[in-house]
Amino acid sequence: MTGMFPFLTLLIFFGSAFQQPQNPPDALARDILKELIEINTTDSTGDCTKAAQAMAARLLAAGFAAEDVKVLAPAPRKGNLVARLRGTGAQRPLLLLAHLDVVEARREDWTMDPFTFVEQGPYFYGRGTSDDKGMAAIWIATLIRFKQEGFQPNRDIIVALTADEEGGRFNGVQWLLRNHRDLIDASFALNEGGGGEIKNGKRVLNSVQASEKTYLSYRLEVTNPGGHSSRPTKDNAIYRLADGLNRLGRFEFPVKLNEVTSAYFRKMADLSSGPAAADMRAILKTPPEARAAERLSQTPYDNALLRTTCVPTRLDAGHADNALPQAARATVNCRILPGESVSEIRATLVRVLNDSRISVTPIESAVTSEASALRPEVMAPIERITSEMWPGVVVVPVMATGATDGLFLRNAGIPTYGVSGIFSDVSDNREHGRDERIGIVAFFEAREFLFRLVKAYTS
Repeated sequence: MTGMFPFLTLLIFFGSAFQQPQNPPDALARDILKELIEINTTDSTGDCTKAAQAMAARLLAAGFAAEDVKVLAPAPRKGNLVARLRGTGAQRPLLLLAHLDVVEARREDWTMDPFTFVEQGPYFYGRGTSDDKGMAAIWIATLIRFKQEGFQPNRDIIVALTADEEGGRFNGVQWLLRNHRDLIDASFALNEGGGGEIKNGKRVLNSVQASEKTYLSYRLEVTNPGGHSSRPTKDNAIYRLADGLNRLGRFEFPVKLNEVTSAYFRKMADLSSGPAAADMRAILKTPPEARAAERLSQTPYDNALLRTTCVPTRLDAGHADNALPQAARATVNCRILPGESVSEIRATLVRVLNDSRISVTPIESAVTSEASALRPEVMAPIERITSEMWPGVVVVPVMATGATDGLFLRNAGIPTYGVSGIFSDVSDNREHGRDERIGIVAFFEAREFLFRLVKAYTS
């Protein structure tokens, strides 16, 4: 089977006449992905319970015992699937996580029906193909393949497919941790958040997400007695707020590297050349070289890895065209580095705004999480299998500038690593966007990569 894989890949990539993959594991994964894509799982009108039940039916048909396949729902359309392949118990379980829900997708915004699985050219199209039903399909296909092959792992393998990762009132991971912790408790977990990068048609790196920033928004507000606009005063709520925001715009939080971001810049320095590579090595010094950090900060992604960021995202002021504003408000969204104090971030904002009339209030509670340690027993198999499948591709640890459900698992004491082996072009990111898609070759390669990885962790 291994020898056939490159040939079959070429057929899939180039031959529109070859619609169905020829090896059974690929065919199974494709069929599961198709089924998941064609079940609407948006928060507004979708049904995660239906998707969870469909996956449960596949596992039961494959011979899993009913007590090992559970659909658990805190609300009618918010079902979560938890399935278990039992092992010898020599080690604590491995958790494989993916979310069933997807962001909204309107037919008029797409060139095709977002909830119809479309195979066109070298891509599979549909809402959720890349975020995150592709991974969900791979986990179910992997579990079924293990069952078919009679594989007995040295630890239980748990698959959890959950609701409301993208938003909504019933986040599946949080609910399972509160109500069914025993069903998903594990030594560590694999999740979304990492993946392969293709630049100029070449696979260059396979990332492993081991930490993520904390999301927290603040409401900035200035109030004022107001008055008639025909008799303006210098004490204007909009002026005060604007002046404070200008001060914030000129401010940068200090550079702080951690285990994950240090490893990232070290690996990327080896993949880069010229001044960029030199700057990446320079910021690894103690203390980081300030001019190098300044140059790297010109790139938004590098800047987000180097420091906490706080940026205004919304403005609202005034109540009438002919009246002085009685209130001016702004929303400032912060992405806080792991380990940094939320209270210290607020204190920094107050100091930088430098105006006691500007109140700074958190809009929601922050959920912080520490990084997952880059444990050799986790990283070594990823590096070995990456090298076997894609010679020359480097494994790079990353810190997510956004957020995943991994933070809830980390806070519950379950180290979590975002690794998928799904390669995509860095210039073609369609997650949450129009005509979301996943490369057919990338999907089948990731299926094989994750099959080998899970087997390595459980053998």
